[in-house]
Amino acid sequence: MKKITISADLEVYNDETELPQDVQGLMTQAVEAREKSYSPYSQFRVGAAILLENGEVVTGSNQENASYPAGLCAERTAIFYAGAKYPESKILKMALTARSENHKVEVPTPPCGSCRQAIAEYEVKQDQPIGVFFMGEKGKVVKANSISDLLPLIFDNSYL
Repeated sequence: MKKITISADLEVYNDETELPQDVQGLMTQAVEAREKSYSPYSQFRVGAAILLENGEVVTGSNQENASYPAGLCAERTAIFYAGAKYPESKILKMALTARSENHKVEVPTPPCGSCRQAIAEYEVKQDQPIGVFFMGEKGKVVKANSISDLLPLIFDNSYL
């Protein structure tokens, strides 16, 4: 047996004001998208904003459905739209934010496993990492330079 250690380097900002200007703007758009969430069941709103290399920004919010598996997270709503509308444009970075109708979300809220896998697919497709910035409602913001920092040992098309 051999033991391996997997580690990730993440950057933590005290709040949005410490972010680079372009990321502050992206996070503002993610907050605006978050408020468009359709989340009557979980009452948990999530917004995403994606910056593409062509300068376009694509946003998305979580969209729930009474048949739970039929809903879609904000990250996948945005990333799939970006892939459909701008298939040749690489994704440079994304900003994510979450808040609950039931309590304050004061800790950075990372993408769920399904969203991490979707982001990984696009990193592999474009052969370039995607910077992921995520936060709760307020407070600290975490930056991962690549989704592989949040999803080590990704499953990609090389296994198929």
